[in-house]
Formats: sequence, structure tokens, C-alpha cells
Amino acid sequence: MEHGSLDDSSSSTFSIMEEDHTLANSVRFVLNQDPRVAFCGYSIPHPAENKVNIRVQTTGDPAKDVLKDALQDLMVMCQHIRGTLDTAVADFRGNKPAEAMDIDLNKK
Repeated sequence: MEHGSLDDSSSSTFSIMEEDHTLANSVRFVLNQDPRVAFCGYSIPHPAENKVNIRVQTTGDPAKDVLKDALQDLMVMCQHIRGTLDTAVADFRGNKPAEAMDIDLNKK
């Protein structure tokens, strides 16, 4: 849900349900790398509530578009990390016999 002014699209607060510090801090980090962002921060209204408020203020571009770009960038970063991890695990498993990895081969 977006909370903002109808007159000024460069400042908005976005409420994301069912999320916590994990996503919010990652999005904040990516947003703060963008030169179009003048301010970005997040808050969690109450610890018992799974809701995150992310505030974005830009230098002129619509905050909604800048947030979408940041989320796309974060998704690409996560895909790169996952691919790198999968490759490293496959290389590790290919170079070590199962006995050396302390794996129970009879476990199902």
C-alpha cells in the first residue's frame, strides 16, 4: 500500500505486509545506492505486527518507480548470489567423496 501526496509523487511511504527487517533493510540498502534517492528509511510499527513501512524521498522521479527499480535490482542480486552458491556447492560435492563430507548416504 502506498501512502503519499497526490501533488508530490517524489515522496511516499510504502507499507508491506508479512515482511520484517530482512527485506526492509535490504531494500533500504539498495535504495540508498541509487543517486535518485534523497532519503530512504524504514520502520516496523510494532514488533507483534508483520508490517514494514518504507519511506522514499527522491530528487524528482516518482518514488514508486524508484522503489520498483530497487526491488528489481535486489532480485537480480539475490539470483546472482543463489547461482554462485549453487555452483560452489556443486563444485564442492564434485571434488569430495561423500565419506569426506560426513553425509549419511542411507538417510532418506
